[in-house]
Amino acid sequence: MTTYRHGLVLGKFYPPHAGHHHLVDTAAARCARLTVLVCAASVESVPLADRVAWMRELHPDAHVVGTVDDIPMDTGDPAVWDAHMAVFRAAVPEPVDAVFTSEAYGAELGRRFGAHAVSVDPGRTLFPVSGTAVREDPARCWEYLSAPVRAALTRRVVVLGAESTGTTTMVRALTDHYRRRGGVWAGTLGVPEYGRRFSEEALARLRAERPGALWSDVTLTADDFPLIARRQSELEEEAARAGSPVLFCDTDAFATTVWHERYVGGGHEEVARIAARGRQHLWLLTDHESVPFEDDGLRDGAELRPWMTGRFAAELARTGRRTVRLTGPHERRLATAVAAVDALLAEGPRLADPLPDLTARPDLPYPPAPSYRPR
Repeated sequence: MTTYRHGLVLGKFYPPHAGHHHLVDTAAARCARLTVLVCAASVESVPLADRVAWMRELHPDAHVVGTVDDIPMDTGDPAVWDAHMAVFRAAVPEPVDAVFTSEAYGAELGRRFGAHAVSVDPGRTLFPVSGTAVREDPARCWEYLSAPVRAALTRRVVVLGAESTGTTTMVRALTDHYRRRGGVWAGTLGVPEYGRRFSEEALARLRAERPGALWSDVTLTADDFPLIARRQSELEEEAARAGSPVLFCDTDAFATTVWHERYVGGGHEEVARIAARGRQHLWLLTDHESVPFEDDGLRDGAELRPWMTGRFAAELARTGRRTVRLTGPHERRLATAVAAVDALLAEGPRLADPLPDLTARPDLPYPPAPSYRPR
């Protein structure tokens, strides 16, 4: 088997899937050095930086670079080929002696690079998946997606509410409901509330010094809340990488902003910044009405529940978050929640179509190529 000095794999990786990774792994095994070129168009939904980061994470031994390529494909037009090659050469100026592809245009790509063209599983028999299929229905292609891509495409649902309003019960019920659907949904996960674990540990530390201390004796400070928000977000990311196309979260960093207001007063800039980086899609607000307050040793302020429900509702509305309020008995709340989640899942990630392939569609207009630069 021939070994090459410098191999090249290029593609959109929009998003990357198992077929792409097989192509890169095959090329890496046959090259002393491998460059992976990620080409993204401005109209596409997944940022170039994300795709480059994913490919670097999954192929740490390859040299992964990215470039903007806003030129539609037309393998029958030499001028279009010249325009693409200008982009490719600017991003990968070093000599290449082998290009690895699964596409029909591989031979011409190799010729233009002055390199040997290596075809890898052109029939997609090993991994019957494509970027188009993933964009149209990520759930159906879930088994072919890697952890960081799953995290990006997972629909994240947050359940939040005042003390003792059933957030944990609802997360467990939703997780169980979707697991019972089987198939890809059997891996559905729920993220626990890290703030509760933090509170348990704080009370335990206090009781080590003062046996018999109560939760009301614990003092939470402003410095505690960024720690809670950050760890909550980390747990969410870990679960999104490992679970099904939907993830249920018992509160999130956004909810922590309101909890800070409740315990310390006012806002907290760092907690707000952590919340702003969140990737959640739907918030289910558990109403305090019809839910009796239960003191489990880590709760207080039953009289504050109406105020907290109001603050959650106000902040959700102010920040434009997609919200559904859960009211009534548990069965009604669960039915309302499932309907809202199903509607979210039916919408999908809504990834934009890539630039058109004009090779087989001469009737499509050819838009003028915008200015571009490698990055």
